[in-house]
Formats: sequence, C-alpha cells, structure tokens
Amino acid sequence: MAEIYFDNSATTRVCEEAAQKALEMMTQNYGNPSSLHTMGFRAEQELRAAREAVAAQLGAKPEEIYFTSGGTESNNIALFGAAHARRKRGNRIVTTQIEHPSVLNAMKKLEQEGFEVVRLKPDMWGKIDPEDVRKAVTSDTILVSMMRVNNEVGSILPVEAAADAIEEAKAPALLHIDAVQAFGKLPLRVQKLRVDLMSVSAHKIHGPKGVGALYVRKGVHIESLTYGGGQEKNLRPGTESMPLIAAFGAAVKALPDTQAELSAMKKLNSLLREELSKIDGVTVNSPEDALPYILNFSAGGVRAETMLHFLSDRGIYVSSGSACSKGHESHVLQAMGLPRERIASALRLSFSRYNTEEEAKEFIRALKEGLATITKRPL
Repeated sequence: MAEIYFDNSATTRVCEEAAQKALEMMTQNYGNPSSLHTMGFRAEQELRAAREAVAAQLGAKPEEIYFTSGGTESNNIALFGAAHARRKRGNRIVTTQIEHPSVLNAMKKLEQEGFEVVRLKPDMWGKIDPEDVRKAVTSDTILVSMMRVNNEVGSILPVEAAADAIEEAKAPALLHIDAVQAFGKLPLRVQKLRVDLMSVSAHKIHGPKGVGALYVRKGVHIESLTYGGGQEKNLRPGTESMPLIAAFGAAVKALPDTQAELSAMKKLNSLLREELSKIDGVTVNSPEDALPYILNFSAGGVRAETMLHFLSDRGIYVSSGSACSKGHESHVLQAMGLPRERIASALRLSFSRYNTEEEAKEFIRALKEGLATITKRPL
C-alpha cells in the first residue's frame, strides 16, 4: 500500500491548485505589488484576490486581513500588539494552559513585562469550562486569547463564553482566537463569534508553509512589532511574499464544502474509535465532541516514539503530539491530568480530505502488529 499520512495537524500536502499558483508567481507574475508598472499591478491583483479569498472564508472584509509568515507570527502580532496598545486600560490577560507554544511563550514574555496572565486549566478531556472563563474575565482584563481547536486532542474551546464574559464584565479586552487548527475545517464567521483578532495559517489547509494571516476587526488598533515600508497597512511591513500569499489564496479557494468534509471526517474518526476500542490497553484521549480531524489515543505500555518509528517503517506517518513541541512531553496531556504512562504512549492521528477508510483500516492492522511485536519497555 502507498504511504499513509495521518499527521495533517502538523502540516498538509500542498494541493495542486496552490502549487501551480506558486510556480506561476515565481516564474511569470513575479512583480512587486508595490511597483507602479504593469508587472506590479498584476501582482497587486493577485494580492487582492488572495486577501478576498481569506476574508470570504472568515466572513470578514478584505481590508481586515493582514498577511503574515504563518500562525506563530500572527499570534505574536495579535498578543503583543493588543497588550501594548491597551496597557493603560488594564493589566490582566486570560488564556488557557493548552495553547500552542507561540501563545504560551508570548504570555511568558508579557508576564516579564509586568502583565498578569491567568491560565485556565482544562478538564481530563482537554475542555475548558465556560464558567471558568466567565470567572476569570474581570473589568481590568485587556486581552483574552484562546485557540478554537486544540491541536493535540481536538477539543473545541468556548470562544462564545469568552465573548460573553468580556461583555458581562464590561472589560476593555480584545478577544483573540488562534484558529490555525479550525480554519477550513469548522465554520468560522468572525462577526458571529464576536472576535477582534484571529490567526490562521496556510499549511494546515494544503497551502504552503511560511504564510498565514491575521484578522483584525475594523476599528481595532494594535501596535506593530516591526517597522518598514508600510506594507499591510504598517502592521506587518516588508515586501509581500507573493508566491506564498497567492498560493494561500488558491488553497482557500480549493477548500471543499466545510460541512460535507466534517461529515466525512466524522465517519473516518468513528471507524477508528470503534476499532481502537476493541484493542486491549488502548485509551482514547480526545473527547467525543472533538473536531473529528484529530484523534489522540494512548497505546499503554508502548512508548509513543517506539510505535511512531514502527509505523513509519511501514509507510504510516503519525505524531506523538504537536510538531512544535518536538522532544518534549505533551503540556496539553499534562494539563489534562493524564497518568504518565498514557502521556508517554500517546499518539495523534490527524486527517485531511485525502485520507480514506482503507487507510484507517490499514493503520489499525499495523497498530495491532506493532502492539504484538514491540518489546514492551518500562515507561
């Protein structure tokens, strides 16, 4: 059987539409969108088209979309930009313990700058209690930041409760959502979610690495972290990477119907859950109502790295957690309070529209083989 790629939360294969667009922009339409001649105008048209595509996916206005180098930069611009712009109105920031390192490490830096950071703890399924969010947001809270979908277990975080809490507390807080794992997979309408800032990335939706976007609601001011020629309305200056941006737009346009894909992923996820439930020693860590694109489980008694390499030798690619936390024990599973053995043996499967039920069945066969043949080592 051909390779089976179940690590789509780490990154995805670039779709044909995006790859062709990038090649076109590098070899034919290679002008600088800031140039005043025809080549520059053509590039500017591509920039506008990509911005419109991302905006349409979020229910936003094109002028509310700022291109960045990816999710990490989008998160950093949002967090530091919002905190610095509002520091005279309060000092409190609310987030969770299960955020991506680009948020967690930014929060550490903000603490060093004197901000008070409150990190909400998840339950054993990686879910954040909406009531905890309401209690944490006070009248001096200037920023609330949480991911829409957790990248390791797929739990869906209560963004709506955060918006309610800000209104109820009459806080001057901006609401930032890290939607990197949700973009293109869940319906995301910025007005319905009442968010001020939202981070997305291209390479999770079959676009290229090195490009992402930040939604900034019209009328919201955040401070820039860099200074340059005024591109992206001074929020993220620097010559736009047009091959990547145009390819991002092409990947967005190539996205299939969100609801139809969700149904397909639920079917694939359910099949795997059912088969995993029949295997002794296997425990699912993702909640039942998680985003079906992600399924985290522990194969007790077998180190995740050992099983990962066993599967990799057979052309099956999974992960032991976030690619950005390579080599470190999962902070998400730790925050969930899982036993050490389950954390050490946890594997994450993450799917895309290119995965099939046959691949899922082949994975189960390989997993059973691995559990039967790998020498068990003390954890």
